[in-house]
Amino acid sequence: MRARAGRAPEALGAGVSATPATVDVARSYSAGVDQGGTAADLVAAPGDDPTVAALLDTIPVTAEHPRTVVDLPGGLTNRNLKVTTPSATVVVRIPGPGSELLEIDRDAEYRNSTAAAQAGVGPPVVHHRPGHGITVEFLPGRTLTDDDLHDPEILGLVATACRKLHAGPRFVSEFDMFAVQARYREIVATHGFRVPDRYDEFAPTVDRIRAALGARETVPCHNDLLAGNLLAVPDGAGGEEVRIVDYEYSGNNDPCFELGNIWSEATLPRELLDVLIGAYHGRERPDQVARAQLFALMSQYGWTLWASIMDGSSTLDFDFWEWGMEKYERALATFDGPDLEKLLDAAGGVR
Repeated sequence: MRARAGRAPEALGAGVSATPATVDVARSYSAGVDQGGTAADLVAAPGDDPTVAALLDTIPVTAEHPRTVVDLPGGLTNRNLKVTTPSATVVVRIPGPGSELLEIDRDAEYRNSTAAAQAGVGPPVVHHRPGHGITVEFLPGRTLTDDDLHDPEILGLVATACRKLHAGPRFVSEFDMFAVQARYREIVATHGFRVPDRYDEFAPTVDRIRAALGARETVPCHNDLLAGNLLAVPDGAGGEEVRIVDYEYSGNNDPCFELGNIWSEATLPRELLDVLIGAYHGRERPDQVARAQLFALMSQYGWTLWASIMDGSSTLDFDFWEWGMEKYERALATFDGPDLEKLLDAAGGVR
């Protein structure tokens, strides 16, 4: 999954520079694993690691020689290997330490990734090992950055990709940040992980947000659209289109969560949320903007606990707590700010 504050390399699955023998941080690129290996087991340079070699030999598309293997930057909950053989270039994901507590469903990831590929948004899936992940085609292109998302034209391409995904085959799993946040809170309490000051103080406000948003009308959503999971690739007509990778947290959800989460993850100014929502719907939708802002608040509030879980369980050299606190501080600004009541009222507008 995730990385933002303390910013990791942007990563994965596009024509980004890949550095052997690194395991950097970011949520990115859907790939696969075999033999149940984990990133903690695979610590040598991938081209020299016999465990990696044995794993790749079990995947038909990566078993061919000669082959080159490099780590792609990114992967807090997985290690991502770009593997090139005479026949193919693919990305293989290896689950990372700490991901077990996050209850990531690797088989749902596979089935949802397949659906996303059918929608023309995700990379084609070329291999699946049940319970352990997938291998996908490598998409040549460039990984987007937060700076890219400040460009209204790029936001329009992102909106188009989201519409294609949301109109595609329904996913096999559901994603509801209210339920995810509650489950993460239980995990944090069970394991004694630390929680930011005042965190539980906002539980009644969360109930009000849920009530204001009402029933969700769900579509297939990625649910984790930071810039590093968005790739600009050639569209075949001399321009670019955006493709979406890494479906670990995918599930049917309210599209306003998707759009609000993009806005939140890239820390975009308020006016660019109007641009994103307008591009998605083809017209101005103030009620949808308010809903997206409330879902963005829930995104910040819920992913804060993701950071708490990783802070208490991961062995990676990354400051998860700082990352989570950056998100929590933005949530606090909205919880304590003057506009929350207006958002709650506006979110009830006609959809």
